[in-house]
Amino acid sequence: MLSRLLLFFIVLFFKLPLFVLHGLGALFGRLAYRFDQRFKERIDINLKRAHIASDDVTLKKLSRLSVGEIGKCLMETPAIWFNPPQKNFRWVRQCYGWHHVETALKMKKGIIFLTPHLGCFEITAQYYAHFHPITVLFKRPKKDWLANIVLSGRRHSNIHLAEANIQGVKQLMQALKKGEAIGVLPDQVPSEGQGVWTNFFSQSAYTMTLVSKLAESSSATVLVGFGHRLSHGKGFEVYIEPLGKDHSPQSINDKLETLIRKYPTQYLWNYQRFKNPNK
Repeated sequence: MLSRLLLFFIVLFFKLPLFVLHGLGALFGRLAYRFDQRFKERIDINLKRAHIASDDVTLKKLSRLSVGEIGKCLMETPAIWFNPPQKNFRWVRQCYGWHHVETALKMKKGIIFLTPHLGCFEITAQYYAHFHPITVLFKRPKKDWLANIVLSGRRHSNIHLAEANIQGVKQLMQALKKGEAIGVLPDQVPSEGQGVWTNFFSQSAYTMTLVSKLAESSSATVLVGFGHRLSHGKGFEVYIEPLGKDHSPQSINDKLETLIRKYPTQYLWNYQRFKNPNK
């Protein structure tokens, strides 16, 4: 009952226009950075470890812009979950690189979409699902009420959810065998024994091996998808480009790092990318 009531108010609130949600999100992000010490420290530490900023002035500017984008992400995600698919599709102003999708579909070996914690990572699957089915790997929230909301929001006629477990991996393999697409967050820290230590921004980062194994076993095309968030709530641009022939964890990290350096303010710097899965 409580989850249904909460779901009702969430749906109602996130019917607000995107520019309003983004404005509120930017404000929330700045307030959280100012008053939540743990949130602030995590962002500052990750930015310093990545060595993106050349000096303290640039670092402060990057932090200020990043927290605003994190707040926007927090606000736009539930809106995308509970919007009609057509509305989400209209929010995408342009898609660059769709020809890579068309080429991969002709090969009938399946597509592995890598969508990092960069920009609006929810919109990429929604955009693709407007045309074709896609199976998306996700980690189920530990709290049941939150899990119910997430599952309700992510339901889409062309989006199938696969939990990050053995059964979920089987779903991904089945989708690839049918020549369909799957979606994976490649910079999500895997459980112990499911990754290897590689370099990411010259730091050690535990990186999943799942993508490499799936690509090797299926001969699927590996594409990188990125939902660039436009300013002033104008919507999103979707960018799609091939990973290349090297599907190793290190190659994936190198590709993501290059992309993040182009749009550093839109990366989720509060995410604990460099954490040890044993801790």
